[in-house]
Parts: sequence; C-alpha cells; structure tokens
Amino acid sequence: MTPIRRLAALALMLTATWAAAGEPTGRVRVAFDRAGETSVRAEGLADTASGRVLTADDPARVASISKLVTAIGVLRLVEAGQLDLDADVSALLGFPLRNPAFPDAPISLRMLLSHTSSLTDAAGYWNVPLGEDIRLITGKPQAWDTQHAPGTFFRYTNLNFPLVAQLMERATGERFDRLMRRLVLFPLGIDAGFNWSGSSEAALARAVVLYDDKGQPQKDDLRGQRPACLVIAAADGGCDLSRWQPGENGALFSPQGGLRISARGLARIGRMLLNDGELDGVRVLSPASVALLATPVWRFDGANGVIGEEDEPNRGGFFCAYGLATQQLAQGNGTSCRDDLFGDGRGRIGHSGNAYGLLSGLWIDRAAGTGVAYFATGVANDSSGARSNFSATEEQGASGW
Repeated sequence: MTPIRRLAALALMLTATWAAAGEPTGRVRVAFDRAGETSVRAEGLADTASGRVLTADDPARVASISKLVTAIGVLRLVEAGQLDLDADVSALLGFPLRNPAFPDAPISLRMLLSHTSSLTDAAGYWNVPLGEDIRLITGKPQAWDTQHAPGTFFRYTNLNFPLVAQLMERATGERFDRLMRRLVLFPLGIDAGFNWSGSSEAALARAVVLYDDKGQPQKDDLRGQRPACLVIAAADGGCDLSRWQPGENGALFSPQGGLRISARGLARIGRMLLNDGELDGVRVLSPASVALLATPVWRFDGANGVIGEEDEPNRGGFFCAYGLATQQLAQGNGTSCRDDLFGDGRGRIGHSGNAYGLLSGLWIDRAAGTGVAYFATGVANDSSGARSNFSATEEQGASGW
C-alpha cells in the first residue's frame, strides 16, 4: 500500500471512529474582536478520502449564515436608494406576490428578510431549474400560510431569500452571485462565493466536504475540480448561463444557504459589523444599517410564530427574536423558547446554519466588541444542548471545546 493510500485508509478509519463516538468529522472556531482574531482552533479532516486536515482557511457551504451575508448586500442597495425595505415588492418583481388568502395585503422586503411574509417552504424553495421562473413555486397554494396575514406571524422560510435575490437583480440588472461579490465579498477581501461562483482555484482545492453524522459525503466532494454546473441545470440538462434573465429565478445561486466561505472569512464579516460597518479602512455599511441589523423585527410572544425549524423534527425552538436576516440571542423565555446559546444571558446577533451534516454560526456581541465564527461537519442536527435548544455541537462552537 502506498503512503497516500495508507493515509486515506487511516483517515477513513478515524472518521468512522469519530462518527461512532458522536464527534465531528472536522470543526473550526475563530474568535475575534474589533481589532482582529483572538483565537483560532481547528481539528479533524476537511476531506476524509485524501486525509486532508481541516484549517481555518478552508471554505465550506455555511448554510443559512448566507442569509445574513445576503442581507448585508441588500442594505447596501437600500443605502444607495435602489431598494426600499417597506415598499410592496410586486412592482419590482414584475408579478403580484400575494398570499391568496390575503390578496389585498402587500408583502415587503422587510417581511421577506424577517420571515414574516406568510410564505412557507411546503412547495419547495431551491428546485427551480435554469431558464425557469420562481413562480413554479410561489404559484402553488402550499407555498402560503393561509392562516396568517403577511407581517403578523414568523415562520422560518428559505423561499423568502430567492425572492430577495430576485429583487436585488431587478434593482441592479446584475446576477446575484456577481452582485454579492461586488457589494460584500470583494470589498472585505474575502475569497468566497455563492455556489463557488467567483471562488479562486486555491479555494476550490481547499473545499470542505460535507459529511452526514454517519461519515458519508453529502456535498462538495469536489476532489479539486470546479463543479461542472454552478446552478440547477436546465430541464434539458444544459448549463448555459446566458439563459439567465434578471429577477426571473433567484434560486439559482442559493442565496438562502449556498455561500462557500472559510471561518476566517466569516470572522472578517463579523469584525466589519463590530466596527459599525467598516473594516481595514473600507466602509461596507453605514452605522445606521448595522444598527438596523441589530434591531428585532419580531419577538415571540407565545403565539405569534413557529419557533423551530419545521423541516427538522429533532430540533426544538430557538427562534425567539429575529431581525433582518439576524437571529437575536438570549431573548427567549427559558422554557419553550431557549436561545441562550452561550449560556451567559448576553444579547448577541448573527445567524446559525445547518445542512448536509454541517452546523455553523456567526455571532457578535456588539456591547463587548467580540464575536465568534465556527462550523462543524459530520454532526447530527438536534437540540442536544445543555443550556439552549441548539445542539451540543453548536454550544461547543459558541463557547469553545
């Protein structure tokens, strides 16, 4: 057996052992303050087949943290006067977006960003092929919560964010993935992209493979190769992005969860927010926009929302307050809604993520001027935490392990 094969076999054996013991395949944590990183820890593997060790510079699909990053791009366009948080989105979308049970109730960008739009994920949210229209989903009755009018009820819904991406495209004429690079990623000097769009060859070579809690690869097993198609292929199997039309299909580049970025990249975003929208002399957001991200739009009062993830039966309630694509921590009642991820009662803002065996988080404490970015792969998505309805893996990521 060659040394490489021996290393790969050892990596597979270790992965199986870790999975059996409930340990992540790999995990990384970067703590930071306004001035820079304060601690970095990484362990385990980014790719078990090659035995490649995970580092803080390796990009992973960080799931729903993507929503927060998308919201930063939205607020840049709001500041430029190209988007309005409170206008009826139908005019800009080019078609009426209405809950059929409440046809006279307009839906705003603020509602989409805060999951109060009355949309649901029951009809899907990502499976719109290239060349097709998002109305394949929004036109279905099951896409809507017909019991609650827009603006009155919180339901965490991924479908909101393809519509957000469409509004961004319609306002600018730019494709979402390129727009996010221009507005957020490149100004912050981050080598990252939605669905790998714009990511460098060096970043692709360091891609983190996402494994489930049994150690089986689920996503981004790239083996150093750029994906043949960065979006859902057209019905005929083609991937000609010249078919793209502004604001037709915002699901293409997965604004709800498709950002590939390293923990160090996430830490740069967190530091920008801690510094009231500026990092290394580059202003990304105004202080007023950062304050807006930190302001809850919705708070759980016992009956005005769904506090768990409806597609995750093993995961309990931790949505206790929510802003513009920001979870607001330590706002719960300590019983049914338990969101004190850090266990210290301090208010923080940020976002969690989970998909394909990955759990992630980006959280900042604006008052203390500190934050943390983390992710773990090969883990179960559950509510096994000791102090919250997050998982034990996430509590370890928040406070350290």
